[in-house]
Amino acid sequence: MTTASHPTEHHHAMGLSLHNTAMGVGIVFLLVGVLGFIPGITTNYGAMTFAGHESGAMLLGVFQVSILHNIVHLLFGVAGLAMARTGRMARLFLIGGGAVYLVLWIYGLIINQETGANFVPFNTADNWLHFVLGVAMIGLGAWLGRDAMDETTTARRRM
Repeated sequence: MTTASHPTEHHHAMGLSLHNTAMGVGIVFLLVGVLGFIPGITTNYGAMTFAGHESGAMLLGVFQVSILHNIVHLLFGVAGLAMARTGRMARLFLIGGGAVYLVLWIYGLIINQETGANFVPFNTADNWLHFVLGVAMIGLGAWLGRDAMDETTTARRRM
């Protein structure tokens, strides 16, 4: 007789867990935030402004960044590392952070990129990266978050 394995056993075998994934995403955001302050990796570094669409700095020559944009990446990375400590918080970081990125994607699509509304700033590459990040983070949070939901349900039943 064969037994069906729990669906979460597969992603655990791959080393994926809410903790590891949230921590990995947090580390990537920290790295991106730091790289945004390194001349050469960020082209037109001298044209970086604190905020606004006038910033001419481009991370990897593709993504428009400013000091504010880099600080947001750093803060988001710190949040990811802090929230990775528990399954529930890691799930919240991935799903909530993904939702924030989808909102940023929509915001970036509807604003005129040549106005003050583009205060972070965003360009087309940023917009589509925000979309991919949002979908990926929500998907990972929902997929891997089944563990946290199972743990919460089991703990409640024990009470």
